[in-house]
Amino acid sequence: MKILHRPGRPSIAYRTDGEGEPLVLVHGVGGDSGNWDGVVAALPPRFRCIRLDLSGHGRSSLITAPCSVQDLARDVTDVMDALGVRAAAIAGFSLGGLIAQAIALDSPARVTKIVLVATVAGRTPEEQARSAARIEVVREKGLAVIAAGNREFWFSDAFRRDHPEVVEARVQQFMACDPASYLHAFAVFAKGDFVARLQEIRSPTLVVAGEFDPAATARMARLMHERIAGSRLEILAGMRHAVLIECPERVAGLLADFL
Repeated sequence: MKILHRPGRPSIAYRTDGEGEPLVLVHGVGGDSGNWDGVVAALPPRFRCIRLDLSGHGRSSLITAPCSVQDLARDVTDVMDALGVRAAAIAGFSLGGLIAQAIALDSPARVTKIVLVATVAGRTPEEQARSAARIEVVREKGLAVIAAGNREFWFSDAFRRDHPEVVEARVQQFMACDPASYLHAFAVFAKGDFVARLQEIRSPTLVVAGEFDPAATARMARLMHERIAGSRLEILAGMRHAVLIECPERVAGLLADFL
């Protein structure tokens, strides 16, 4: 990992793998760039994969004050600038998908194509209330109170049974998060929603969702597909939220085909 130092802003850890067409991979809240490991390993060698740890995650500096999706989008574009990449395909998972939308909407010249994996849009009032409640639970009781439930939230029953060590590794990664940074980043994820602007996205777009994802639901994926002209939709049968970890080969195949 290399470190991009930015005066007055959090330092960002990043890495590149391979040579060729630039592909920026953005992780979700409570994770880091390593969540893309299985996908990168399964991609064909024609891509230059650019990964970063968002502010407050992994080896990047902590988030010490409330931030916006535009602040986190700046993490991505600053790394692109440091690498001399003017435009790239951007694939975002969960919070990363929200960030990819922000870049496509506010800086369209930086994006050749976008892939929105397990991404939220058009939350119902009930879904908004659940996200807000999660913020308060973590603020009052800490990360441990929601860690156990994340196992079922993230992974299918069969995967939890057959790969408990992978599930536990993801839970431990979550538990290692700086609580304040997590809350700031999760607030962006919980409150961010570009549903009213989706029709402005002109970049070729692939939308990917797990069939049984309780957060970034298949309904949301279909809504994004309907509103982004010419987009492609893929629903991964049987999957919940953590598709990068549970079925990285399937995600890599979709990426390679689309890009």
